[in-house]
Amino acid sequence: MFDCLDQQIFNLARQPAMDELLATTPGEKADPKLVAQYAPYANAIFLMGWATGGLFFGVIGDRYGRAKTMLWTILLYSLCTGLSAFSTTFWDFALYRFVTGLGVGGEFAVGVALVAEVMPDRARPHALGLLQALSAVGNITAAFIEMGTSRLEGAGFFTDLVIAGQQMSGWRIMFIVGTLPALLAVLIRWRLKEPEKWQASVKSGDVKRAGSYRELFGDPRWRKNALVGMLLAFAGVVGLWGIGFFSVDLMGRLFTAHFRETGLAEAAAKSEARTWVAIVSILQNVGGFLGIWAYSRYTHHVGRKKAFAISFLAAMSVTALVFANIGAERQFTIAGKTLFADVLWMIPLLGFCQLALFGGYAIYFPELFPTRLRSTGTSFCYNVGRFVAAIGPVALSSLRTDVYGHFGEIESFRYSAVTMCAVFLIGLAALPFAPETHNKPLPE
Repeated sequence: MFDCLDQQIFNLARQPAMDELLATTPGEKADPKLVAQYAPYANAIFLMGWATGGLFFGVIGDRYGRAKTMLWTILLYSLCTGLSAFSTTFWDFALYRFVTGLGVGGEFAVGVALVAEVMPDRARPHALGLLQALSAVGNITAAFIEMGTSRLEGAGFFTDLVIAGQQMSGWRIMFIVGTLPALLAVLIRWRLKEPEKWQASVKSGDVKRAGSYRELFGDPRWRKNALVGMLLAFAGVVGLWGIGFFSVDLMGRLFTAHFRETGLAEAAAKSEARTWVAIVSILQNVGGFLGIWAYSRYTHHVGRKKAFAISFLAAMSVTALVFANIGAERQFTIAGKTLFADVLWMIPLLGFCQLALFGGYAIYFPELFPTRLRSTGTSFCYNVGRFVAAIGPVALSSLRTDVYGHFGEIESFRYSAVTMCAVFLIGLAALPFAPETHNKPLPE
């Protein structure tokens, strides 16, 4: 939950952070073309940090314990999220995001392995589905933080606020709030114990072979599982981080233009737009929570492979539908409040279909590997896929500027996102090679 709180703070704060950090004149916004170029790079750098951390800490988790590794990773991503608030250029911001990614990626890998090992076989898919669903709760919490800071910033609350010599703004305050998960590390230090399966692995001597990529790739069974899992993760991660999470950027542009047209002053238009961007994020993650929960239910009935096939097809179709058609012009009014019709049904549907896949990853990847390689194998699937997926945001930017740039800012965004939906076909193509793990015990 808290790792996703920090990564979603980045998604929501990315646009205003780029506007400020890339500006040539203090107090003014950066050139939109420059922001469109560099924002995807910030995303890609964060994803590369996430992938690197997952690979490194996955090995550490197998060798030295799940609980200890979780403590280190939470402290790492909390600290560097806070440091992001004091960035002065794009490059130090990118450095902090990379190191934050190290912690986030590592925490996920060991957390999934830990939960998989402490739950009985029948309850394991539901517990792992709930674990992944809590990521949506973290994302929703970040959206409420964004909503609150945008309102306070619109009211001038941060105008004279200086911390450690740095003039504060809404996006900087969001990153400071992101240090709070460090408090969780204190609880982990005193209360969380290592899983019995990992302790048994240590006693049996398996820990000497634990966390070994040579062991992972030396056995044909584990090698095949790792490569198939990596392809499944690649498709979903590009779909979410290269397309889905940019829904807030697209809607931010549409909302800002709409509120300007209604006659609002520039500051008020931006404040209203940021509020609606937060609402978009909340709705997307409410849909995501329900999608992950639904996946954990129907995979129990239809099996892992069929559930993945349904989810990849749904994600591809719905993502293309939403980015091709969503707009701010269809509205209705309730109690004097204008609401955007497209947002209220398209965005939750987008979140439902895209994030359901991540419920599948949390359930499926730990089932592919034995205890001595579970953290390493899970992190390989998720994070090598994420390494390759780091090209997703850059590809979106390239399509927007080089291929569809002549269509204008909004339409180029739409065409680029729809084109990239083809990435979900990679996940479908990998499924025939994936083992079915439904109703089978964890390999030992």
